[in-house]
Formats: sequence, C-alpha cells, structure tokens
Amino acid sequence: MDKGNYTYILRCADGSLYCGWTNDLDKRLKSHNDGTGSKYTRTRLPVELLYYESFETKQEAMSREYHIKRLSRAEKLSLIDRKQAE
Repeated sequence: MDKGNYTYILRCADGSLYCGWTNDLDKRLKSHNDGTGSKYTRTRLPVELLYYESFETKQEAMSREYHIKRLSRAEKLSLIDRKQAE
C-alpha cells in the first residue's frame, strides 16, 4: 500500500476494536501484529484490519481518528459495514 495518511480500525483477537492513524499502514499493521505497536494491541494479538480511509494531510487523518474514537462499538461496526458495501 502507498504511503499516505490513514485512519484505520483493527479488530483484535479478543474481539475488541482499536482505532488509530498512520502515514504507513503496512508498517503499522506489521508492528501491531509483531507486538511492537500500541500497548493496547500487544495483549490482544493478532489483529485484523477492518477499515481504513486515506487522507491528503496528517491533520485530516488525526481528525477522523478522533471522531471514530468517540463512536460507540455499534457505530464503529456500522461504519465498517458501510465502507465494505461501497
């Protein structure tokens, strides 16, 4: 995947959802699955990418991450379903 600015949602092995942003999605996914990513995902391996969006700027990606983190689990799942239907 090209480098860019991404907001993403992962599903961890325990079923929990984790949201973040990065400018290198492949590297970030590898770090989460290697146990060197977020403290939150280290104890919930492996992780699966469910959703991502690409943005022009870091600020746009961070703003979207902030918005997604404020959503309930049901709203996050609905967002994932809508994106997959596209």
